[in-house]
Amino acid sequence: MDNIDFLSHYIDKNQCTLLGIGPMSKNCVDVVIDLVNDLNIPIMLIASRRQIESKKLGGGYVNNWSTEEFSKYVHQNDKNQNIILCRDHGGPYQNENENKQNLSYDDILNKAKESFRTDIMSNFKIIHIDPSENLISDLTLDEMLIRVFELYDFCYSVALENNKQISIEISLGKEDGGISHLSEIEYAIKKIENFCKIKQLPLPLFIVIKTGNHVLETKNIGILDDIIDGKDSEEKNEIKKMIDFCNSKKIMIKEHNGDYLTDNSLKQHPKLGIHAINVAPEFGVSETKAILSWLEKNNLIELKENFLEISYKSNKWEKWMIPNSTTTKNEKAIISGHYIFSLDEFVNLKNTILTKIEDKDEFDNYLKMEIKKSILRYLKNLNIVNL
Repeated sequence: MDNIDFLSHYIDKNQCTLLGIGPMSKNCVDVVIDLVNDLNIPIMLIASRRQIESKKLGGGYVNNWSTEEFSKYVHQNDKNQNIILCRDHGGPYQNENENKQNLSYDDILNKAKESFRTDIMSNFKIIHIDPSENLISDLTLDEMLIRVFELYDFCYSVALENNKQISIEISLGKEDGGISHLSEIEYAIKKIENFCKIKQLPLPLFIVIKTGNHVLETKNIGILDDIIDGKDSEEKNEIKKMIDFCNSKKIMIKEHNGDYLTDNSLKQHPKLGIHAINVAPEFGVSETKAILSWLEKNNLIELKENFLEISYKSNKWEKWMIPNSTTTKNEKAIISGHYIFSLDEFVNLKNTILTKIEDKDEFDNYLKMEIKKSILRYLKNLNIVNL
């Protein structure tokens, strides 16, 4: 059974919305592995190029893993092969380090292809092609589709040459808190269908539609919660029309930026017919808050302050700020905490923490417990598990 048949069958059987989880840290990945092993459920691990990158292109910030190392670790520990490795936001200008190198577009494109090649050879099953990043100006829909088609053809060529099975996920714009429009989706899918027919390639597994989500700081500032609550029934009808149209084409809907949605909003996802949802920063913030809570409970205040200072000085919180934000220094440190877990300063701090406790596993076990609580909220409300 291929990816499409397996996932669509699972959704229909369980009347659920599938969950894609960003691999925010090694602890987060370990929790996902434990959950799929214990519950025998599928979970997508959605790795951005910032988090996980090929060895040739410098690796990522999560545990300093390369794509090859990350894939090997997951496959060795996933007993029933329930984890679906996915590339999230693959494509040009999706690697921050490359964007600082003053490279030509052709060089940037070739690096994106190199990244995709390693994904496919490392048994990533779902490849997200995101053409929306551009250093000079925003792209039109047709300009984005040109990029999509070149990378779509490239990925399937690599897969066919190496007897690898992949599926494609396509997005056609950035999350901004608004929703996509049916006319745009119809136009894009018509173009995609024509391309796939000419090239004799499968249609994409997922197309990303904007459903009113946008994550900044530690909240979802989009309109989806209001839509779900019935305050924007026109927008809800538009979402339903897009889902119905994609269903008629046998293409599944993926929603990005699902972090911090209410329980009620999540419970409505299967009823609306949204096939899958991606969540990432929330789980990193959960682990960061757990670190601070554990240090507070164990009266390690100086180490707590050291952690906050290291995180704040990383400046990784900057891109998450709401305009004219009144967020405090400590709140900014919480937003960027997961970015520093692989830095030498944090590794040294953690080693100091471990010298203060007798059971060396106690600290990470506590962090994993808190991450697990956050993930289980989604698994339950999306109807993936019934615990």
